[in-house]
Amino acid sequence: MPGMSYQERRGQIEAYFDRTAAEAWKRLTSDAPVSGIRATVRAGRDEMRAQLLDWLPADLTGRRLLDAGCGTGMLALEAARRGASVHAVDLSPTLIANARERLPAELAGRIEFAVGDMLAPDAGDFDHVVAMDSLIHYELPDALGVLEGFAARTRTSVLFTFAPRTPALTLMHAVGKLFPRSDRSPAIVPVAEGKVRAAVAGDARLAGWQVGRTRRISRGFYTSQAMELTCP
Repeated sequence: MPGMSYQERRGQIEAYFDRTAAEAWKRLTSDAPVSGIRATVRAGRDEMRAQLLDWLPADLTGRRLLDAGCGTGMLALEAARRGASVHAVDLSPTLIANARERLPAELAGRIEFAVGDMLAPDAGDFDHVVAMDSLIHYELPDALGVLEGFAARTRTSVLFTFAPRTPALTLMHAVGKLFPRSDRSPAIVPVAEGKVRAAVAGDARLAGWQVGRTRRISRGFYTSQAMELTCP
């Protein structure tokens, strides 16, 4: 399980998304016009969300899904439309309040939005877990601890993203620091794909879980890599 560094970083992320950038994040995840930089982030996130959903069954009827770090709930809505029972959790009360406001009446019985930690044990067990851009702010040992927590209560698949270590991404992060704080998210932790694979393969608590599909998506100031863990 994650250590004290996870708890400290979690507090920083909560403060950022609940106060510093809450309004900007709500705008980014809506249809409202955004700046050129944010438009590339929106496009990248839209493509990533579509990719992760594509790795889930087309029919999720009878399946229970955890949307870990759900933000304003866009992925949760799509999963619910496919028939899933969704537990969507985020650290930010502000973003969860916005997600509840956006919830269509016809999906109200299929999604439970909650404020809290994505590893909260009282959430129960799941068929699938999706953690889109929720682990990118944590060091690899803490991210691995989160994956262990997911695997312990998931039956079929865990889909997550990480920030791939590339020269271009490192440069963009440096340039991003020149923009106002409201225009940039908390520092992310780039990691090489090989290190992620090796960490998963060498973790006894993930025994039986295998790395499946993976795909990197780069759109302007958005770069993230999706990875699938499956349990045969």
